[in-house]
Amino acid sequence: MNKCSGCGVDLQSSFKDKIGYIPKEKMDDEKVFCERCFRLLHYNDLKMVSLPIEDVVSTVNKEGEYAFFLVDLLNINSEVLNTFKKIEIPKTLVVSKMDTIPKYMKREKIKLWLEEEYKIDSTILFLSATKNVNVHALRKRMEEEGVRFAYLLGFTNAGKSTLVNRLKEEDILTTSCVPNTTIGYIKIPLEDGYTLIDSPGFQYQNPIYNQKEASFIKKMNPKSSLKPITYQLKKGTSLMIEDVLRIENLSEKCNLTFYMSNLLEIKKVYEKNTILKEITNVTKEIKRDEDIVIKGLGFINVKSNCLLKIYVKNMEWLEIRRSFFER
Repeated sequence: MNKCSGCGVDLQSSFKDKIGYIPKEKMDDEKVFCERCFRLLHYNDLKMVSLPIEDVVSTVNKEGEYAFFLVDLLNINSEVLNTFKKIEIPKTLVVSKMDTIPKYMKREKIKLWLEEEYKIDSTILFLSATKNVNVHALRKRMEEEGVRFAYLLGFTNAGKSTLVNRLKEEDILTTSCVPNTTIGYIKIPLEDGYTLIDSPGFQYQNPIYNQKEASFIKKMNPKSSLKPITYQLKKGTSLMIEDVLRIENLSEKCNLTFYMSNLLEIKKVYEKNTILKEITNVTKEIKRDEDIVIKGLGFINVKSNCLLKIYVKNMEWLEIRRSFFER
């Protein structure tokens, strides 16, 4: 059966409302895209498809000999790394988007932080597909391990498809801000007989987005590199991130640096503004050089000890951790 060149799903021409649909007359074209990928490429028409994490993990553990697990540096969190730990075959954690942090941050320091904060004891690689930095490290690692086939895994928008396209030096996979762009297993031949198998992207159990929020999804995952922004807050001042999060400073002063998409709307509001004050909240003492992690959005680095009241629609989106910026 033919597979979509963009997402890897089995193609079919019988059911228009199901995944993999393509008009029958297009089935024999040389490079075939399912209707979903075609509309995504040419019209930016968003349509999300969710696949169970357990199914992908089970397939990899049963059939794989090696796995690369890609994690976006901005979205390192407990849920992502707990999923990584479920991979039972030999594996490497690949930290992507290294271009999003200052150059003075040493990889060895981040590696030590991952080992201590999240108890990672596997090999760790760092790369930036956007800047073409260290992208061939995966192929070299396969050679060192003596494996010819390796699965490529990761949560949605970790940059798997961008990495593969960079490795092949052509756009062979659909890349998009849409979660779960890849919904099948796609074999990617590399040089000298090595093969990567691009796998369906994992999705958070309680994502911060939903299928109707196309504009929000686009803002979350920009194609250009971000520029961290620091905000100084006086007592009683809040920062609003879109309509999902409010951070109110209860201390005398507070400095927060945002490592999130610059397309997101972040604005200061004051005590008389009551937006989001009706939702769930938690008051926390945050230490200097701790991070407030918002799953799917990125993280906020706290530059000074402060007392914050955080309003968030779902507490599962929130995580506080020791930062790799710790001095």
